[in-house]
Amino acid sequence: MKTDAQIQTDVIQELKWDPSVTHEHIGVAVRDGIVTLAGTVPTCIEKIHAEKAVQRVGGVNAVVEKIDVKIPGSFLKDDQDIAKAIIDQLRWHVQVPDVVKATVEKGWVELTGEVDWEYQRRAAENVVRGLAGVRGVLNKIGIKPRPVHSYEIKDKIEHALKRAAEREARNLTIDVQGGKVTLSGKVRSFEDLAAVRGAAWSAPGVTFVDDDNLRVAA
Repeated sequence: MKTDAQIQTDVIQELKWDPSVTHEHIGVAVRDGIVTLAGTVPTCIEKIHAEKAVQRVGGVNAVVEKIDVKIPGSFLKDDQDIAKAIIDQLRWHVQVPDVVKATVEKGWVELTGEVDWEYQRRAAENVVRGLAGVRGVLNKIGIKPRPVHSYEIKDKIEHALKRAAEREARNLTIDVQGGKVTLSGKVRSFEDLAAVRGAAWSAPGVTFVDDDNLRVAA
């Protein structure tokens, strides 16, 4: 098992290795396998890339992201330009319904509306994060509730987990109340964690997934 010092060294090296991350102003602290990132990056999308880079490192149990976006002059845009870019990008994205709306204030974008699936909600956020001038995204897009029984949702999720991560499914507890799914237990990697979340969100009728008690046991 890696020590915290070894994990810290590996995380720093992974951040340096990833060309999509400006690592020079990112600090790394590790305690009990939990990695905390702090500092600044020049674009919003780099926060996501930095977190994913850390998740690739063996021994990491969780990531706490405290990175701020410090936009350089070449990327600075006023709110009106950002809003126009968002409208154009969302209009052309095939996975984002036209019900999604955006407001911009000082580079912070708030997304609202109601869509059928989580992947549509996530697609809208990903589009916005990649735009110049965006400091952060508040995703308040809702998922439309569907008339599906809780036991049907649970059954579909369990079958999906057996297809995608059968070994992980044995260590998980799934509780469904209405459209809310609560996941708890342990998985072996962040890749498996993503598979479990994806399986839950893909079930018809799911409007919220609580995975706060889902842990990576590295």
